[in-house]
Amino acid sequence: MASWNTFSRSPGPSARPRRSLHPEAAPDEQDWRVPAFFRQGRHLGKIEGEPVQRECWRMKERMKTVSVALVLCLNIDVDPPDVLKTSPCARMETWIDPRTTTRAPRAMDLIAANLQAQYQRWQPKARYKHSLDPTTDDVKKLCTSLRRNAKEERILFHYNGHGVPRPTSNGEIWVFNRNYSQYIPLSIYELQTWMGAPSIYVYDCSSAGQIVDSFNLFASQRQAENHAASEGGTASLSSCIQLAACGAKEILPQHPDLPADLFTCCLTTPIRMALRWFVIGRQSQLVTGVTVDDLDKIPGQLTDRRTMLGELNWIFTAITDTIAWNTLPRDVFQRLFRQDLLVASLFRNFLLAERIMKSYDCTPVSHPFLPSTHKHGMWASWDLAVDVCLLQLPAIIRENRQTYNHSTFFEEELTAFQVWLRFGVDVKQPPEQLPIVLQVLLSQVHRVRALDLLSRFLDLGSWAVNQALSVGIFPYVLKLLQASARELRPLLVIIWAKIMALDPACQVDLVRDNGHRYFLDVLADPHMPAEHRTMAAFVLATMVRDYRAGQQVALQGSLIPYCVEQMDDPSPLLRSWLAITLGHLWLHNDQARWSGVRDMAHDKLLALLEDEVPEVRTAAVYALGTFMNAVVERTEHANTVDHSVMMALLKHSVGDGSPMVRRELISTFSSFVQQFESKFVSLAVQEDEQAAALREQSYLTVTGASGSSRSPQPFKRVNSASSLSGINSPNSKQRTSVSTHMSLSFGSVYWKVWHALLELSADPDYQVADMVRKLTQQIILKAGNQGKLSSSTHDVGGISPQRSPSEPRSPGWSPLHRPASRSSADTARSENTRREIPLKTRFIEWMDRFYARPLNLFTEYNDSAEDDDETYNKECRFVENARVRAEGERDCGRLHQDKLDTQLSVLKHGVPPALMKFSPYTTQLVVADKNRFCVVDYTKGQSITQHVNHLPSRCSQTRISGLEFINPHYQTLLLVAADDGSVRVWSDYAEPGLRTPHCVTSWSVLDSGIKPSSAGSSRSQSLVVTWVQSSGRLVAGEHKQLHVWDLQSERRLAELAVGTDSTVTTLASNDNEPHLAVAGCASGVVALFDTRLSGQASRVGLWREHQSFVVTSELRTVGGNTTAVTGDQKGEVRLWDARRPTSVRSFATLSDDVMTMAVHPTADLLACGSAHQHISLFTLTGEALNSIRYHDGFMGHRIGPVSYLAFHPVRVALAAGSSDSLVSVYGLSRS
Repeated sequence: MASWNTFSRSPGPSARPRRSLHPEAAPDEQDWRVPAFFRQGRHLGKIEGEPVQRECWRMKERMKTVSVALVLCLNIDVDPPDVLKTSPCARMETWIDPRTTTRAPRAMDLIAANLQAQYQRWQPKARYKHSLDPTTDDVKKLCTSLRRNAKEERILFHYNGHGVPRPTSNGEIWVFNRNYSQYIPLSIYELQTWMGAPSIYVYDCSSAGQIVDSFNLFASQRQAENHAASEGGTASLSSCIQLAACGAKEILPQHPDLPADLFTCCLTTPIRMALRWFVIGRQSQLVTGVTVDDLDKIPGQLTDRRTMLGELNWIFTAITDTIAWNTLPRDVFQRLFRQDLLVASLFRNFLLAERIMKSYDCTPVSHPFLPSTHKHGMWASWDLAVDVCLLQLPAIIRENRQTYNHSTFFEEELTAFQVWLRFGVDVKQPPEQLPIVLQVLLSQVHRVRALDLLSRFLDLGSWAVNQALSVGIFPYVLKLLQASARELRPLLVIIWAKIMALDPACQVDLVRDNGHRYFLDVLADPHMPAEHRTMAAFVLATMVRDYRAGQQVALQGSLIPYCVEQMDDPSPLLRSWLAITLGHLWLHNDQARWSGVRDMAHDKLLALLEDEVPEVRTAAVYALGTFMNAVVERTEHANTVDHSVMMALLKHSVGDGSPMVRRELISTFSSFVQQFESKFVSLAVQEDEQAAALREQSYLTVTGASGSSRSPQPFKRVNSASSLSGINSPNSKQRTSVSTHMSLSFGSVYWKVWHALLELSADPDYQVADMVRKLTQQIILKAGNQGKLSSSTHDVGGISPQRSPSEPRSPGWSPLHRPASRSSADTARSENTRREIPLKTRFIEWMDRFYARPLNLFTEYNDSAEDDDETYNKECRFVENARVRAEGERDCGRLHQDKLDTQLSVLKHGVPPALMKFSPYTTQLVVADKNRFCVVDYTKGQSITQHVNHLPSRCSQTRISGLEFINPHYQTLLLVAADDGSVRVWSDYAEPGLRTPHCVTSWSVLDSGIKPSSAGSSRSQSLVVTWVQSSGRLVAGEHKQLHVWDLQSERRLAELAVGTDSTVTTLASNDNEPHLAVAGCASGVVALFDTRLSGQASRVGLWREHQSFVVTSELRTVGGNTTAVTGDQKGEVRLWDARRPTSVRSFATLSDDVMTMAVHPTADLLACGSAHQHISLFTLTGEALNSIRYHDGFMGHRIGPVSYLAFHPVRVALAAGSSDSLVSVYGLSRS
């Protein structure tokens, strides 16, 4: 079940295909072993749900036929004048021959009683009334009485007209007068009036189709005349169901071996009629000699599926359901075969009636119209089942036994369904055997196999679940929850997970039928696999979500202890859904919250905030948010618990590397702010008062220094953190005010939440910053509406419409600094914001989508778990990568004879480039300046694309400070770091004109920054990064510290002290020693770190031999030995070995100032760029190779002052950027 890993896939090596799809595939396995990152679902699309195509599978209202009128106009022994009967002809009515009864009235009573018994098999609880050879008044009295008692339920009107003339074209049927001396016409129009709606009509007489035509005509006339207001139910007469024995101009069959009421027998005794017709028509191909009389000796009961007769009836039901399912539109199938048990039975049997009567040149008619099915392929399966049954009948009769060989029909149909699952899935059309699978669920013998195949079918996606629900699978799987068989548990949880993902409204059915107990037992069963317990948790989570009755029964069923006990399970998906389940259970349920407190559930969730899987951390934040929001009455105990939870969230989640976690955190903050709104309004007022005092002090200082004649200069923005930190100072003018708000003082939970929001307002993720803007705007508006803010603080939000909310702001930004005017549009926007609080994310809907989509649970049906096209593309790319590496090795071997001075390309960048990075296996070079990066093809000298990483601000000088390629071997991503600590990872960054780049993820690699700082302090404007693909670790260096991040789990692993009070200026690592990183500092200090260790032990080397700014570093592994190479601004290069206290080699390069320096990762090559317009190349032994001073060409001009150098990581190529905004790329001399 490889799909379980797709939730948070381990960055393991790619699966090597069993056979090569590329004809020139090289045996190089290197790229297959390289892990890939940022390929999980949270990175590939938006964190939101997706619309589910949910079909209406539930009947809006179930109907029941409560009354049946049996109107028989037989007039026994007298034939109607317009029907010429043959001799002999059909005489039996409801399997009774009137000639065997001496008295006609007695025969009529027997026929009516028998017809009632036949109908009672389908609807035993209905009210039956007979009207034998009736008059018009008799029919009227019968119909009006039944309608009065039935009210809005359905009535069945059965009309047998074998003893009266055929219906007329004027819309009349015939009855009798009192003396039976005349035939009296009865208008269908009047019958409609008496019967009303809803009703079902069965017409068994010659020319019965004429009645259907007249009925529909009169119904249309009634609607056109708008009689609905005066005659109840006439508006729905067109929806009445009608079944007629033959067409408008057809006469019923008169075969002497058939009953006269052949149509009625097909509708009410289908098995008996089908067997009789099978024998009469001599259709058997396996056995001869079976007579009609032998059919009565078939053992068993129709209602017992373990007997021969019952099994035939079971097969017949499955086949007719299948024919209808594959022939009728879904809405018609639902209305006729699932709404009313009697109607469903009649229509199943109507399909048989059409088949039999078609063989006698009669075409039964129905309304609504059904397409012809008498030649459907499933009838051949029925004939085979009957033939196999009759083949055993002579021996059964001869031996007088009940045992028989069961039919293989269901086994064969399940096999056909299994074949479809393997070879017909791509068609996305439901298999015709789906209704048969439903019937097989009734059998204990085949139930496990049927459930297995059904679960495989449902795993194909929501369309398959819709089809299964439409065919009527739900009542069966709901009833199976009462079964105790353990072998059914894995299958039922899969099926129910799929159903609940499509239609959460099934929660009502689960609670009503106590089905939740089944999933509680599965969840609590330690022997069940984690994936099945996860599905049980998902079902329970869906059941309790926004449904108080579900929450109550789950609470009574000990759901909280079951979840708490398994919080440490190794499965991340299970941990996530356990947390979500608790979150749903606590949602607006104070009783459930306090149950969680007693079970210490919130403490278990706090431990999940440091989980290695971002989805688990997000689920924990969600659960803790609903936990805090569930309080009905605020008490000191409740506040204490919530404050402790909030402090843990502030500690662990504010600086989380996953935007998904931070978005959910802002949602939780919004609930907390809403609960304690007055506290935050007061805190905002204090911020405003403190800022006003600082502005006044600044104004006095300016005017005092420059004189009163000079106008005051614009005030400089102050840091909100620093302004608030002065609240408790002795010089604060607001000392008295603050003393009344001790709960809002420095270090309180409210203060920390507020300043966390201020920090997150500069979050690199757009959604996080926008959510913070809405939340802070709400607080400022509240304070402003109360008249507590100064007049200069009017508008809110801190994000102007002219710039992106994700733009990094200056450290002094505060949402309290606003323009003075406020427009009506701002007011409307604030009202919208108020309605949005508390803020919501789409994380839960996104998690629900996991089970709504195919999980590929049963991969044995596929030749490969990975798509062949994807495998082929990957293999082609890996072949190309191997070729590039081979060329790089050859280039390294040519260094002793060729010079690196051939200009491959030169292009104008527009501004001096600040950073450059070669893509290892393509011809792309990324060039970055202040806030944008450009992708160029260095072999052609052409720009491919250029994109903005972040928008500039008037108050921010943020610049791009680092570039790294993630997954350079396949589906490459570009990591862009800025010196404010923000990191963004881009995909589709090199797609010209096709699409804008997608920001896969973004976060700040530095501290969360919610701790106060002194007024004059600021973070160093420098950030360097290095990426290790083999370990998935990103190391970022700033002032005095290194930050180690695991990008698979998107969390910070460690903060390492550099060991010097200066800024880290350069970082380097390599994939051969993924745990090592070398850092160079502005003070000349060089430090080597082992990131597997913690604290000071991680610094395995510290050297202080450089006397100036370290401009480059490289970690090289050659011949199994790892050496660090560093170079400083004075041109001094040193080589270091971690095992030695001093450098192992040093040499000088340039005598003048070195602007930049680069070391090749594999070749024995070093380049130095000078401000004096030249580039010098050296070996790592200090040997000078050559210099580059001029651009290529006969009149090539001098290169500009060199601002940046970068070597290609595989090939021998050098990119040089200069202050004249030119980018040049050099390679080896062409032979």
